[in-house]
Amino acid sequence: MAEEYEYESLGSNTSMAANAIAGALAGIAEHGVMFPVDSIKTRMQVLSTHPAPYLQASLFRTMSHITMTEGTLSLWRGIQSVVLGAGPAHALYFATYEKAKEMFGGGGGGDGGWGELVGAASAGACATIASDALMNPFDVIKQRMQLPTTTPSNILRTFTTIYQTEGLRAFYISYPTTLTMTIPFQSIQFATYEFFRDKLNPGKGYDPTTHVLAGAMAGATAAAITTPLDTIKTLLQTRGTSTDPRIRQVNGLWQAATMIVDRYGWRGLVRGLKPRVLANMPSTAISWSVYEYFKWCMATEQATTL
Repeated sequence: MAEEYEYESLGSNTSMAANAIAGALAGIAEHGVMFPVDSIKTRMQVLSTHPAPYLQASLFRTMSHITMTEGTLSLWRGIQSVVLGAGPAHALYFATYEKAKEMFGGGGGGDGGWGELVGAASAGACATIASDALMNPFDVIKQRMQLPTTTPSNILRTFTTIYQTEGLRAFYISYPTTLTMTIPFQSIQFATYEFFRDKLNPGKGYDPTTHVLAGAMAGATAAAITTPLDTIKTLLQTRGTSTDPRIRQVNGLWQAATMIVDRYGWRGLVRGLKPRVLANMPSTAISWSVYEYFKWCMATEQATTL
């Protein structure tokens, strides 16, 4: 039982750096594996004056059109920005989560009741505020590179173009909306993950199957609930590429939401729901599995040195 206790309480027994390393590795693995599905989701959510018919169809029809007209590698465009940003952002994310969870009493030492779930949700919100501030510019660059283009680009060129044509504000215009989306997303994800992990594995020991299943259920639940806000965020982050003056002048969450509803009705707010859920189920499962694995490895190494 001592070994399980050390693993589960890693957040309070190890340094911030150890949690950050585990989080960085988890973040890169999470975003890298499911990046093509994320690219399809972005295409389906982008607001256009004359949307391509295939964007209104299924996920697989959208994917087929992109690969046939632009090549398979186009689905990976922008991944460099994710790799550069995801490592530091997730390092900050998980390190903040562990410390905040300890402070809010969600450290997993109790019976898995409402107090622990609220603590985990609150810790998830704190982690999100910190990590999104770092990740938001990288996400803007990523989504711009995911859009169809006839001119190959790279991170530096995309950054320079956005900065010169739209200014520094373009990298953070979606930040309030991002927080409005990701705080409930991460709170739901963390609370759901902790709930299912405790139900599937009451002993709280390291169990890869539990982490995969709990992570997948947490990711799917959080993704489905917050899709409308993600659609709004995509509009704000890609507005600079539109030729429609009204789209280019969108300034915030409510204005973006109103425009989407005007163009597509209320169903427009859930554009990209299927690929978003499909991407988040395995990516969240991967993220938690990698994170818990490295926590276990570090806890095991720590135990052998005592």
